[in-house]
Amino acid sequence: MDELSSVALLAAASEAVRVRRLAEVAEMELASQWAVLHGHPTDDRDPMVRCGGDGTPKVREYALPELAIARGTHVATTRALVADTLDLQHRLPRTWAVVAAGECEPWVARKAAVLSREVPEQTVGLVDAAVSRAIAGHAPSTVLEIARAKVIEADPEAYALRRETERHRRYVALGKIDELGFRHVIARVSAGDAAWVDAMVDRVADILGAELGHDHNRDELRAEAFGWLARPADLLKLLLDHHQPDHQDPEPPAWAPSHLLRTAERLAAMSTRQLASLRGRGQVFVHVTTSALSLQAGLARVEGMGPALVQALREIVGHADVRLTPVLDTRIRPRVDQYEHPESSKDIAWLLSGGDVFPFSPRSSTRDRVDFDHVVAYRHHGPAGQTGPHNSSPLRRTHHRWKTHGGYRYRGCGPGRVLWQTPYGACVLVDDRGSRRLDQDEAAIMLSAPPGVDVYLSRLALDYEQAVTAPVATS
Repeated sequence: MDELSSVALLAAASEAVRVRRLAEVAEMELASQWAVLHGHPTDDRDPMVRCGGDGTPKVREYALPELAIARGTHVATTRALVADTLDLQHRLPRTWAVVAAGECEPWVARKAAVLSREVPEQTVGLVDAAVSRAIAGHAPSTVLEIARAKVIEADPEAYALRRETERHRRYVALGKIDELGFRHVIARVSAGDAAWVDAMVDRVADILGAELGHDHNRDELRAEAFGWLARPADLLKLLLDHHQPDHQDPEPPAWAPSHLLRTAERLAAMSTRQLASLRGRGQVFVHVTTSALSLQAGLARVEGMGPALVQALREIVGHADVRLTPVLDTRIRPRVDQYEHPESSKDIAWLLSGGDVFPFSPRSSTRDRVDFDHVVAYRHHGPAGQTGPHNSSPLRRTHHRWKTHGGYRYRGCGPGRVLWQTPYGACVLVDDRGSRRLDQDEAAIMLSAPPGVDVYLSRLALDYEQAVTAPVATS
């Protein structure tokens, strides 16, 4: 590149974009061809799913994980690729022609496919015609705005119905924690409730501003005030301490609830611990080492939230009565003679595996969203001690079903390590290093070892000089 002129470098940059687009097109075509090959069930018990919109062909559900493992991605990512490609090829063919020629960004076309997925096949052509004309020459935001407008125009009745349905869908959700330990609270509430919450946040922010001084901006004060809503007893005391009675009108307002006096009497009669119990209860799993506690910038890991500074833990558990539970010794592997997994066994199995053990699954899922599966199938009249951390792996319900009915097999290769084999013979090792596909020789080594014995592969684990058989080290 050092020898290229400015003109040649610009030409190379333009060609690189086109090559990258065509590479994405090739990836999409491979996904659609996989859907073609698996467009018919193998038997009556083979479930078929329609990934795309109306008019797209169905695909064998059990074939999607196989493609995802081959691509090294989560199944949801691969399913989205299949759905978008089928939508473009079968529902938006004119837009697909522009994409296939490398004249636009494939991700914009895929987004348009998602936006129009609910439009019936008979009228989706209106979206296709408009998007195909704009996608090669307009900014992505303009193209997507055109797509949204045409979706409404193509099916106004369905749009009105979705709008009415959305009117009744309300929720409160937490966003992902960011790298600095903050997260968003996202709520969809009625306009009246939103106004009252906003007014209360403003009132508490005014009080905090007077107490904390002027070193905090308004947004920061409102964020602090929002946190007070989770502590009703503390919030009530704060409001009472800063209440200024109106001497002109000693009588309560007409809108005051009839139970106000009785409620105040009940609060006054409660003990400090009873008042604290009004906050509700929660369970937080924190992983921290002794060395991290002694460091000024030590890190801890909070399940479901991610990494956080040790000093920031007080923001999570502050203002609360904390009950600590003993640290589990993962070297202890209790076994029981029952099908159900005891909670103690689940905790140890979760700590050993770190989360869902299906290949390329995110480890950010929480414990209450997984099933604890017997790696070796439980036999009701089998040997004693079949249930325990030695024979337990967490799987999400869908992954559990694929393993049970879809032909995906796995076996334990030591604590927290499992080897998966797909219906087409691909082998994936899942351990604390993530998910890695194995070649035939590596898979043969793993499969030849007795179940439960930990086998380290030198070509994958760089800190081992040769393949050895050894028990896993615990810490």
